[in-house]
Amino acid sequence: MTASLPLIATFAGYLLLMIGIGLWAYRRTKTFDDYILGGRSLGSLVTALSAGASDMSGWLLMGLPGAAYLGGVSEGWIAVGLVLGAWANWHVVAGPLRVYTERAKNALTLPDYFTHRFDDRARVLRVVSALVILVFFAVYCASGIVAGAKLFEEVFGLPYAQALWWGAAVTIAYTFIGGFLAVSWTDTVQATLMIFALLLVPVMVIVGVGGVGEGLALVEQVDPSRLDWVGAGGLVAVVSALAWGLGYFGQPHILARFMAAESLAAIPRARRIGMTWMVLCLLGSVSVGVFGIAWYAAHPELVLVDPERVFVNLSQQLFNPWVAGVLLSAILAAIMSTLSCQLLVCSSALTEDFYRGFVRPQAGQRELVWFGRASVLAVALLAIWIARDPESRVLGLVAYAWAGFGAAFGPVVLLSLTWARMTRNGALAGVLAGAATVVLWKHTGSALYEIVPGFIAATVAVIVVSLLGRTPSEAVQATHREVRRELKEHGY
Repeated sequence: MTASLPLIATFAGYLLLMIGIGLWAYRRTKTFDDYILGGRSLGSLVTALSAGASDMSGWLLMGLPGAAYLGGVSEGWIAVGLVLGAWANWHVVAGPLRVYTERAKNALTLPDYFTHRFDDRARVLRVVSALVILVFFAVYCASGIVAGAKLFEEVFGLPYAQALWWGAAVTIAYTFIGGFLAVSWTDTVQATLMIFALLLVPVMVIVGVGGVGEGLALVEQVDPSRLDWVGAGGLVAVVSALAWGLGYFGQPHILARFMAAESLAAIPRARRIGMTWMVLCLLGSVSVGVFGIAWYAAHPELVLVDPERVFVNLSQQLFNPWVAGVLLSAILAAIMSTLSCQLLVCSSALTEDFYRGFVRPQAGQRELVWFGRASVLAVALLAIWIARDPESRVLGLVAYAWAGFGAAFGPVVLLSLTWARMTRNGALAGVLAGAATVVLWKHTGSALYEIVPGFIAATVAVIVVSLLGRTPSEAVQATHREVRRELKEHGY
């Protein structure tokens, strides 16, 4: 397939805009704090849209529509679980984490927060949690690169091996140059583009098949089971889909947006903006997949080879090349927004938690920034290597990494913010139990999503080990009381 000139021009304009934002952010990035958290200067709008865009990667426009195309409306339970999880994350975690990380010696990363929250002078928790971040984010980054490669392969007719590099190049460039500010502001642009595409495409598909009723009738003709809300997987599949919501409490790239908010007061407005954006995007994504079934039933002359490309194909078949270029740029936006956040979190783990933590404690700000940039390149190359298999499925890679973070960090983050009795050893046991359970459960072949047993195992490990150990020091408990007092004053 050869790309048209309008499509190439639209893509090129979008990519140049992202690079321009990266160069703007470069001029404002002076310290490592700026590079990793933007100096904690994000307002409500940027916090909300950056959190949303960093969350919803290429799977939102490729993986989830593809799953809905294959499985029908039962895949919508993933969206329901995500909405419930995100809402709880904004209410329970966002504000407390923003306050606690600043009190915990201005912690810049999740491992840094754990270290100071539990006064871990041996720094074992820092090392273990940083390693978990690097392992699961390597897989998560690979999912974004696979999505980008499939997009460039479909649109420009490139071989998969070449598409891998072209799809990742611009994201690596602006993350390398501009750090957190570049990532956050590009996220804001990308989130706007994503919601525009996910509202327009399903509406045009529904109109094209004659309306909602006619569309659902066509889906029923193709396969009545695709309108069954329970689906072929039964209740286990529904529980597994809803369990995606548990992952939110442990995603480092999303939690970093809460940490970077300019103040506690910015959180409520950011929550309202973020949740509205999310609900509309997920509704549009599932609708593309379900009504895409109807579209191809009504147009049997058209063939969909890969279900994960249903959004790509519909955009090209329903719109002129200029509009299609904008819509396909939304896929690139979704991929770039999350991939850039993930690369930056990995960079921060390598720089803050290993390099400055163990190798060069006295390193200057300029040295740390450049080591962080080198880390972005290193992690990106590893992710490209993992993504080299053209048969890789975007949603499968995302699901594994999402479960890993949700189980390893979710219970630890939640309990660390709410339970004064929690200990360093309890946190360490929770991280190890959650991560190990996810890895082992994945290989059992069970239909139950691995985040469920992983989250339970980590929660039990934190509570049991904490209660068996010594009570935390008075200094640690005093800090916890101060944080809770400040939160109570602000209505938390």
